[in-house]
Amino acid sequence: MFDLVADVEKYPEFVPLCASLRVKSRSKAGPRDVLVADMTVAYKLIRETFTSRVTLDRPSLTILVEYLNGPFRRMENRWQFRPMGEGASEVIFMIDYEFRSRMLGMLMGAMFDTAFRRFAAAFEARADRVYGRNS
Repeated sequence: MFDLVADVEKYPEFVPLCASLRVKSRSKAGPRDVLVADMTVAYKLIRETFTSRVTLDRPSLTILVEYLNGPFRRMENRWQFRPMGEGASEVIFMIDYEFRSRMLGMLMGAMFDTAFRRFAAAFEARADRVYGRNS
């Protein structure tokens, strides 16, 4: 699952509202890989691009996404993966965000809350396609 989430270039193929994603840079910070990426989200006539730093920490099975630039005042999300036996893992996803503009927050806030729920379901469906379902 770590690899599936870390493969950010594939997000436009299955993540709701993700119109495009472009990795601008890649570097190493010890055992961690660090990406800086632009993600464009689109919904009807609204289209916003934001830049984030993505730290892929394979040894601790954690992915940290830190907001750098765009329509938010702040945004951070964290993925933690806990192996649960052969072919299974528990995935913990946390996100904290606030829009820069009160108007944009009012316009997109409820839609983003719904989108994040769909986002989690999209990753589960992607995992089923990539790794196969054990049921």
